[in-house]
Amino acid sequence: MITINEAYVDSLALNAAAVKNGRDLVKKNKITKRCRTEDRTLLFGDCQGSGKEPYRCSVDYLKPESPVFRCTCPSRQFPCKHILGLLYASAAGQSFSIEAVPQEIAEKRDKADKREEKKKEAAGSDDAAVPKRKTNKAALLKKINAQLEGIELCDKLIRQLVQNGLAGIDSKALKMMDDQAKQLGNFYIPGIQNKLRELILLIKENKDRESWYTEAMDQLTYLHALLKKSGVYLTSRQQNPELAMDTDSGLEEAIGHAWQLAELRDCGRMQTDVELAQLTFRSKLDAARSEYVDEGFWLDMDSGKLYTTRHYRPIKAAKHMKEEDSVFDIVRARELFTYPGELNPRIRWEDGRIRSMQEEDFDRIYSYSRGSFTEVIKLVKNQLKNPLSDKHPVALLRYSEIVVGDDESYVLLDEQGKQIALHDTAYLDHATTHLLSLLTPELAANQAMLVLFEHDLSSGRLIAQPLSLVTKREILRFIY
Repeated sequence: MITINEAYVDSLALNAAAVKNGRDLVKKNKITKRCRTEDRTLLFGDCQGSGKEPYRCSVDYLKPESPVFRCTCPSRQFPCKHILGLLYASAAGQSFSIEAVPQEIAEKRDKADKREEKKKEAAGSDDAAVPKRKTNKAALLKKINAQLEGIELCDKLIRQLVQNGLAGIDSKALKMMDDQAKQLGNFYIPGIQNKLRELILLIKENKDRESWYTEAMDQLTYLHALLKKSGVYLTSRQQNPELAMDTDSGLEEAIGHAWQLAELRDCGRMQTDVELAQLTFRSKLDAARSEYVDEGFWLDMDSGKLYTTRHYRPIKAAKHMKEEDSVFDIVRARELFTYPGELNPRIRWEDGRIRSMQEEDFDRIYSYSRGSFTEVIKLVKNQLKNPLSDKHPVALLRYSEIVVGDDESYVLLDEQGKQIALHDTAYLDHATTHLLSLLTPELAANQAMLVLFEHDLSSGRLIAQPLSLVTKREILRFIY
């Protein structure tokens, strides 16, 4: 049976508004009837709404890993606020009377069982081997040809831009770039298209010239490298359609491929029963993609490896999609899928159970922190040398002291006296370094800190921004 606490209910909500509305229903005593079955596989009840008759809502845990939500309200969000209210009432320890399964739900359970039986009959037996998916070579070649055509179009645009010079970009040139970016949507290269849009948005911002040129040249360098490497890679696949997809780097995703879980499983990029702790979380707007991005950084409790989760919500559909949130408990993923990547590869899971964070968990997380800054800096610099790599890797550093340098900025020291400068990064666009002044002497020494690295283009230095502080007793987040 699932442990129903507030963190679990929060994780089910589509967005922050749904959380607030669900909690308000409990505070205002709108849950007028609260029932559960003796085996605890079903919660059901009534919630007073705007109409004369209350809404009937339920949460069916017959299959704990995939609960079924039902409500008679007209909302298109599931779970709706009435279901969340019922769950928050349970999490708050309110009394639930024990009753039999209502007839209408029993009938729905029967229908679901029959559907499952038909699926099994159609598939043969449970042990039947899943046929290996065959590649449609004609469709694949058609797609690759279109991708190469789009890459050539984008490459011509970039070359023309460089030849004419950044200073020569006027409103007419910007409109032409906008039109070209829209055209790239027909060539199956959304990743490249988004990078071009980022460049266009940067130019439109019209910031300080010196800063603008530096950022623009950095993005042009990335685009040039991406186009060149993508062209070579796709040409090799065009010549040999049997060639496997690249799973050793993030090139496919950079081009725009959306990895399916079945593909990741076929590539051996799946682990079972992995426990994860979230160390920090944030949501941001990606204007180039026209999407909100919910980003979390997680630590594997068995290996100490740091991962990233990214959940994309298109702006137009955001209110109908589940908004990710901070997680302060341990998540146990039944199947953990890892995307191709480098120091902090992206991960995803479908079925995850939550347990409370224990004292020994904090100690374990702290034990995975890296005590040698020299080794970490070497790893980070090696990644940054690759023009297509993630330019903002994270690391959990064990420090001996936080001190203030000659320029009044903060510096992290390891036991050997190696320094890492702490500054807010342009990438996060969220200040955290100023919070270090609030740390007690105990927290300012011999603890661990999760930091995000960035190569500061203006100074040429490698800097790090604090994300969270880890002790043997707690995790203090600078962003949530």
